[in-house]
Amino acid sequence: MTVRRACITGGAGFIGSNLADRLHAAGAEVVVVDNFRTGRRDFLAGLVGRPGFRLVTGDVRDTDVIGPALEDCDWLFHLQANADVRGGVDHPTLDLELNTVATSRVLDAAREAGVRRVLLASTGSVYGEPRQFPTPEDAPFPIQTSLYAASKLAAEGLLEAYCAGFGFSGLICRFVSILGERYTHGHVHDFYHALRRDPTHLTVLGDGRQTKSYLYVQDCVSAMLRAAEHDGDAPGTHVYNLGTEEVITVDESIGIITGHLGVTPAIEHTGGSRGWVGDSPLIQLDTTRIRSLGWRPQLTIREAIVRTLDWLDGVERTGPA
Repeated sequence: MTVRRACITGGAGFIGSNLADRLHAAGAEVVVVDNFRTGRRDFLAGLVGRPGFRLVTGDVRDTDVIGPALEDCDWLFHLQANADVRGGVDHPTLDLELNTVATSRVLDAAREAGVRRVLLASTGSVYGEPRQFPTPEDAPFPIQTSLYAASKLAAEGLLEAYCAGFGFSGLICRFVSILGERYTHGHVHDFYHALRRDPTHLTVLGDGRQTKSYLYVQDCVSAMLRAAEHDGDAPGTHVYNLGTEEVITVDESIGIITGHLGVTPAIEHTGGSRGWVGDSPLIQLDTTRIRSLGWRPQLTIREAIVRTLDWLDGVERTGPA
């Protein structure tokens, strides 16, 4: 299956802009919709002005913005979201508006435009604190522990309902944390900048034993495209965990970061098994389903962290690309 013309919401963001590059390089026409709340124009510098690329600046909740952007598209990649998991309790309605309400508006605009192939970027956080590790796609959902995950789970439910009601082919991709070029938030970003400011001291939220899986951004994009190729013409909902079989603790990640930067800070842990409200002490997803399609991650977690640090170093030296 070939993507002919794709609309990418949040296409100026970290993952969205890398997806836009890959689709355009493969010959697809690409329409990016972004309000630049967190997206960056420099991430699209290699596409703006080129044939087959169109940038729409605006909020996807505005039907006058998203409706025309979807015209003549055969795919919608819905990546726009509020990704600040930690800020949920400070702004309780933000996840609802930017993740759930936005998804509702986008899906209905897709229905109106006749777009029936939709990929939704979701999160492994929807599993809350499961009892089974690695956690498979059909694991029972526990009590939700973050407003971010709850809003994403609601977005998944909306897509499932549109698949049932309107014949959509819906792909739900539940990511672990993603690393790599154009990475703009998360623990590697935060620790890198903290150590650049003060290489002698580093404050770490939690006890440092929180254990997570991470995935390189190009491996993430490859997995999304592989799932789309496999299930794009199959009606109904198709759920894929995207991650690696590896896990790493926060302290182990700090060891890679400090070693690469050549610093030996004093580490101060704030204590507790969670870094913030809604933080899961262990995230490890079962990726058997996406691997059954022939996909494999090309980078280890260590290699992905180093790639991210090298990109951050480049930005520090030369400014935004």
